Amino acid sequence: MSSITPNTNDQEIDLGQVSKKIGQAYEGFLSWIFRGFLFVKRNLVILIVLFIIGAGLGYYLDKNTKVYDHEVIVNANFSSVDYAYSKVNLINSKIGEGDISFLKAIGIKNPKLLREISIEPINDVYQFAEQREHNFELLKLMAEDGDINKVMDGEVTSKNYKQHKIKITTNGIIDRKSVIEPILTYLNSSEYFTDIQKSLTESTKLRYIENEKTIAQIDAILATLGKGGTDVGDKMVYYNNENTQLNDVLITKNKLIQEQAFIKVDLISSSKIIKDNSSSLNVKNKKGVNGKKKVILPLIFIGLFVILGTIRAFYRSKMYKIKSNPS
Repeated sequence: MSSITPNTNDQEIDLGQVSKKIGQAYEGFLSWIFRGFLFVKRNLVILIVLFIIGAGLGYYLDKNTKVYDHEVIVNANFSSVDYAYSKVNLINSKIGEGDISFLKAIGIKNPKLLREISIEPINDVYQFAEQREHNFELLKLMAEDGDINKVMDGEVTSKNYKQHKIKITTNGIIDRKSVIEPILTYLNSSEYFTDIQKSLTESTKLRYIENEKTIAQIDAILATLGKGGTDVGDKMVYYNNENTQLNDVLITKNKLIQEQAFIKVDLISSSKIIKDNSSSLNVKNKKGVNGKKKVILPLIFIGLFVILGTIRAFYRSKMYKIKSNPS
């Protein structure tokens, strides 16, 4: 059998070539750094002037660029979530179109200040699960088929959260009366949801009154039982230690008291179709280049100067080679 032996000379030549190329690359890198140093040395005054101009201009623009963010936390009551989202999206489209007449018609005094408006849910899965028992079961069922985080942030689930955040961006400082209140008034101007609000509010108040009557009756029964037995209306009630219904009466009373507390809170939160809970206004926007132009502009000016210098050096180098070798 014949065997093939590797050619060690070829390997030594290949390694030598690799080593040579690495050395050349290293020398090229050092030369590049040295040329950069010489470029900075030759143009140091120009670079300093460009930095000062860029920083000064950036500072001026930052000072005169007044972009502010505003947030309003709202409750979308009476299943009005989709309605609220569609209305906010409509306002945002009118802002994008520059429809000044529409924005003034809904009560905004200076529409040109508006840049953007949006609405997003506040992820509160715990409150969502507490609202109804089947909400919790629904979350469990949906989580079995996928990632619970995706379920929580999904459009179907998130639109059922109680609280939502309206975000507004403006080109200047605003006050609540000139922008926030007109928008909230516009969102609450639905006749359909106003009728639903009246109907549900009346039934809620009636439930509260009936609960108060039931609690009063329970208190009367408990007072009677505490005396060992007396007349309640046209009936005689007797109490003994084996009366197992007393515990059920106390449990019922506690549940009714808890329900009364929830009803009070519900009446407050449902006083409007889109009920505003809290707001934060005039927070300076520092996203993107806002507030950073004093740093960005000097870098842009110096970068452009370096690029132009590189192009100029490349042009001179090529022209010199052409003149040196006219053939």
